[in-house]
Amino acid sequence: MTPVEHLELPLLHGTRARVSRRSARQGAIADAVVTAGTIRIDELAARFDISTMTAHRDLDELERRGLLRKSRGIATVTSTALVESSDLYRAGRELAEKEAIAMSALEFIHPGQAIFLDDSTTSLHLVPHLAAKRPLTVITNSLTIMNALRSAGGITVIGLGGEFHNWCSAYMGRATTDAIAAHRADTVVMSTSAIIDDIAFHQTPKTIDVKRAMFDAALTRILLADHTKFEKRALHAMLPLAAFDAVIVDEGTDRRHIGHLREAGTRVIVAHQRSPLR
Repeated sequence: MTPVEHLELPLLHGTRARVSRRSARQGAIADAVVTAGTIRIDELAARFDISTMTAHRDLDELERRGLLRKSRGIATVTSTALVESSDLYRAGRELAEKEAIAMSALEFIHPGQAIFLDDSTTSLHLVPHLAAKRPLTVITNSLTIMNALRSAGGITVIGLGGEFHNWCSAYMGRATTDAIAAHRADTVVMSTSAIIDDIAFHQTPKTIDVKRAMFDAALTRILLADHTKFEKRALHAMLPLAAFDAVIVDEGTDRRHIGHLREAGTRVIVAHQRSPLR
C-alpha cells in the first residue's frame, strides 16, 4: 500500500481500492495526454483496457480539474506545466524516493511543535508518520492533508482557507497568505517543482506566494527535492537553496549536484531508502 492510499478517508476496503486504482489510472491518462499533446479517446480506452464510457468519465474529471479538453472524440492537453503541477499527476511518481525523503524530514519534527506543510505530494508522505510525533499542530493549505488528519488524535489541524484550486486540491491567494502571516510555526516542510542555478522554482506565482509566506513564518525551513527536480524547468523563482536550513534529496541525485550545493554552503541530506514500498 502506498502512502497516498494510507491517507484516504475511512472507506470499506473494496471501495478504497477502487478509488486508488481510479486515481492512479487518471494520473496515467493525464501523463499519456501530456506526452501525446492530442490523443483519441478510443485509443486511451484500448491502451488502459477500459470501456469508452469509463475513459469519458476519467477525462470528464480531468477536464473538470482544468488539465485537458475533450472535443469530438479527442482529448487535448491544456497546459503541460499545469498537468505536471497537479497533485493527481505528481502523486504516483518517485514514490520510494519521496517516502525516504519524508522519513528523513521527520527527524526535524518534534512533539509539541507547530509545523507548516505545503500541498506537495512529498510532504504528503509525512502524514502517515506524524502520529509518532504527537502532540502536534499542523498548519496547511492542502485539502488532502486536512482530510487525512481530520480524525487524527493528538494532532490539531489549522486549515488555511482562500481560493480553492482543484488542480492541486489546495487553497491559495491573498486570503491564504494573510492567514499564514497570522501564525508562527517551529518548522515548515515544503517541496519544489524544479531546481535551477541553486534556486527553487515553481510554475505558478500563487504557489510561490504561499510557500514564501510559510517560509517567512517558520523558524526552521526544510526543502524536499527528489532527483527529478534537478532535471526539470519551471518559470518562477522562489528561494535560493542556501536559504533553507536543510535540503533533503534522495540517493538517486547526481553526486555533482550534491557536491556543488555543499561547497556553496547548503546543508544537503541524502535520504536512503530503508525498504521497498509494498
